[in-house]
Amino acid sequence: MDSLPPQRMLPADNGSHLKATVKIPTDAYMMDFVFSEREDGGIFDNKGRMDYHLPVFGGTVKEPPLHVVHIAVEMAPIAKVGGLGDVVTSLSRAVQDLNHKVHVILPKFDCLNLNHVTDLHHQRSYSWGGTEIKVWFGEVEGLSVYFLEPLNGFFSKGCVYGCGNDAQRFGFFCHAALEFLQQGGIHPDIIHVHDWSSAPVAWLFKDHYMHYGLCKSRVVFTIHNLEFGAHFIAKAMAYTDKATTVSHTYAKEVAGNPAISPHLHKFHGILNGIDLDIWDPYNDEFIPMSYTSENVVEGKRAAKEALQQRLGLKKSDLPLVGIITRLTHQKGIHLIKHAILRTLERNGQVVLLGSAPDPHIQNDFVNLANNLHSSHGDRARLQLTYDEPLSHLIYAGSDFILVPSIFEPCGLTQLTAMRYGSIPVVRKTGGLYDTVFDVDNDKARAEAHGLETNGFTFDGADCGGVDYALNRAITAWYDDRDWFNSLCTRVMEQDWSWNRPALDYIELYHAAKKQ
Repeated sequence: MDSLPPQRMLPADNGSHLKATVKIPTDAYMMDFVFSEREDGGIFDNKGRMDYHLPVFGGTVKEPPLHVVHIAVEMAPIAKVGGLGDVVTSLSRAVQDLNHKVHVILPKFDCLNLNHVTDLHHQRSYSWGGTEIKVWFGEVEGLSVYFLEPLNGFFSKGCVYGCGNDAQRFGFFCHAALEFLQQGGIHPDIIHVHDWSSAPVAWLFKDHYMHYGLCKSRVVFTIHNLEFGAHFIAKAMAYTDKATTVSHTYAKEVAGNPAISPHLHKFHGILNGIDLDIWDPYNDEFIPMSYTSENVVEGKRAAKEALQQRLGLKKSDLPLVGIITRLTHQKGIHLIKHAILRTLERNGQVVLLGSAPDPHIQNDFVNLANNLHSSHGDRARLQLTYDEPLSHLIYAGSDFILVPSIFEPCGLTQLTAMRYGSIPVVRKTGGLYDTVFDVDNDKARAEAHGLETNGFTFDGADCGGVDYALNRAITAWYDDRDWFNSLCTRVMEQDWSWNRPALDYIELYHAAKKQ
């Protein structure tokens, strides 16, 4: 990595720009620029410690691909609990599609959905800490995945989380994953770890493995939700080379947290995307009719009728509010209940799909479901389970998707909703604020992001806030259907894929390599 001497920039011909001519070696394939007002100081711009990283064309050498290894305990669709699993798969695919080399290392849980693994085979075994560990290899969604199966029973518990000794299980996995790289002679450029469950990789690597031969690797740590495992997250933040979280606003919201605040110099918000191959209304086996933004009205009408028929709702042209969520306090349970009742008051239909890890909350919703199914059986249906095919039909058949979260690091629900032409109704927090721009209040903010408005938002975590957004949404549906239909077209044409975020991550990987 060569450094060139400082270069003074001179006024360009038109006077408002500056330019410089730089002589670079013919074998250079990339240049990193930093701007400074003066050689000895002044205003300094290094793009938030990322540098301006630009390719060189016409040289004799091509940039070698990065080798990225994700170490994680979730991966969609084979071990998906929340958004973390979606991100591991989708980000990996997006980076691989840009011609980089990507591998995933995952525990071989006994509850893996092996239907989605192709060519699974036992590759070899190795020992660590007195335990034999079998290495299995297979492909998931076109990605190369190593499955580690320690013969101590740690991952034969029937679940990913909730075993009472999760910290011990995942700590063992993190050590075993680094040992696998070390013993296998695998030296990635980037080791990307996710949330508290694989956070120990950061300090195990820095304290041990980088001295044993894994010296060229750099660690990137992504926080998907700071609510869990703050002690582990804080320790990983101290050791990692670069850290991210999953939206710009959530990065600001957690910046004062003691786990984060000492490390803001290496902390970046990068918005999640959605996988356009999985969420594609033109090519979706779970919905009755293919559609694009060109025929969204017909496509969504067919999906609404199929949804009404499947759930035993009245087949009628009414505003339909969909709610697809885990039922936890983070997701705004009291606001969800209120929104259901408000929708019914406005003569709408409502469909909820989701379950609660907490049995008390689950029972509460079972009671609510029983009451609503008897009092409003033709307009309300609560499906208190996990059902991936049904979620596709709800995204397609709903007019609105409600996401009233108390906090939301990124949120994939509102992005998927827009992909299917459903209008998001969301609380302004975290990634919801970064992706949903209110049709009445956010025109200037949307324009500043190069976007058009795309939904209905509210501020407070109270019933009045929900009413403010939901009433405007339902009224728009009733009063100006042509405008509403044009909004459905508009949101379908916005790009919430991994295209841009993947490039941002690759920039981050390059910055980490220079640490």
